[in-house]
Amino acid sequence: MSNILDRRNFLGATAATGAALSLTDASHAAAVQGANERLVVGVMGTGGRGTYLATAFQQQANVEVAYVCDVDQARVERAAGAVAKVSGRAAPRQVTDYRRILDEKSVDILVVATCNHWHAPAAIMACSAGKHVYVEKPCSYNPREGEMLVQAARKHQRKVQMGNQRRSYAGVIAAMDELRKGVIGRTYLAQAWYQSRRDSIGRGKETDVPKGLNYPLWEGPAPHRAFRSNYLHYNWHWFWHWGNGELGNNGIHLIDLCRWGLGVDLPTRVTSTGGRYRFEDDQETPDTHLVSYEFEDRKQITWDGLSCSTQPNRPYHALFHGELGTLALSDTSYVITLAGKQPVIRTEKVQGGDNPHFQNFLGCIRSGGRLNSDIDEAAKSTLLCHLGNIAHRTGRVIRCNAKDGTILQDKEAMAFWTREYAKGFEPRV
Repeated sequence: MSNILDRRNFLGATAATGAALSLTDASHAAAVQGANERLVVGVMGTGGRGTYLATAFQQQANVEVAYVCDVDQARVERAAGAVAKVSGRAAPRQVTDYRRILDEKSVDILVVATCNHWHAPAAIMACSAGKHVYVEKPCSYNPREGEMLVQAARKHQRKVQMGNQRRSYAGVIAAMDELRKGVIGRTYLAQAWYQSRRDSIGRGKETDVPKGLNYPLWEGPAPHRAFRSNYLHYNWHWFWHWGNGELGNNGIHLIDLCRWGLGVDLPTRVTSTGGRYRFEDDQETPDTHLVSYEFEDRKQITWDGLSCSTQPNRPYHALFHGELGTLALSDTSYVITLAGKQPVIRTEKVQGGDNPHFQNFLGCIRSGGRLNSDIDEAAKSTLLCHLGNIAHRTGRVIRCNAKDGTILQDKEAMAFWTREYAKGFEPRV
């Protein structure tokens, strides 16, 4: 197969793949029934997180990672070696074009750990090809893709779980149960924050594509832009053309917890302030970002994102305020402080790190049941991140329909709901 993908041929090949594989849906479903049935996995995207996911899925009971896929030859080779090391068997097959995975009838699951602009298009195509999907956060690059991914999962009856693994952490689940029981009374405000000390990305320059990188396929759904020296492999996060900034990169985890704890879905009003304050460079997304979401029933979420500054003594990820007190939450513990009483610290050990999230996903494929982060819930939390970014990019408060999140009476803001796609890469359900 040529290392440079012809965009015009992609659409025809995709349609053919979908048509052929739709005939196998029934046999595919039967193949994965039973709690002990072996599941075959293909992993798309083998950066740090993708390689971790490939090795982690390989170590799950009755799971085989049969394919690893990346547009960078060096990265896919490293990932294949890492999987072979933990399995003690032959390395998985290495591919550049992930359609090779979708064409393989024996593959049950596609793990999507690519750049954000590929997340939903790849996951939608995987559902159409009869695969279950584990997709990294955020589950979509824009709001419309999130809607389409939910539709694709339902239409093809596929299990689609997002990588917001705290949904499966024992300590977090216990804390959420406490909030549901009213331990701090009616909960009305959730605060979350993210802090890091990221360096400047500098000023890039247009240059040749590095050897071994299939840049046209990396671009995929995104309209073409000339390659520049400070795009890959991480700084794409900070360009609106491919990424969603820190809000979509790390904010999604905490905003998801806040939405879960408050018991809310979609906001009525979103306010954003901030900018690129620390450095003067090519970064387009803010390094200092303060976002507020207001909901019906007098509830609110706030998120403080500080990419280039750290603040000491903040051991908890989120703080919930209720009429009787507060609940401060981390990954493994939570602290309940009620008015006039000593704080109560409760600790829950997280078994196996992210393993509970993987096990929930695999168990639901084998035996049914609801995912801890089913795609409909994941898409709602992701949409909050998109709305915060839209408020930032328009520079004004946006008002939303609380039923579906759509932006009211603001055509400029609503234009960010979707994007222009490269020909042949338009997602379709």
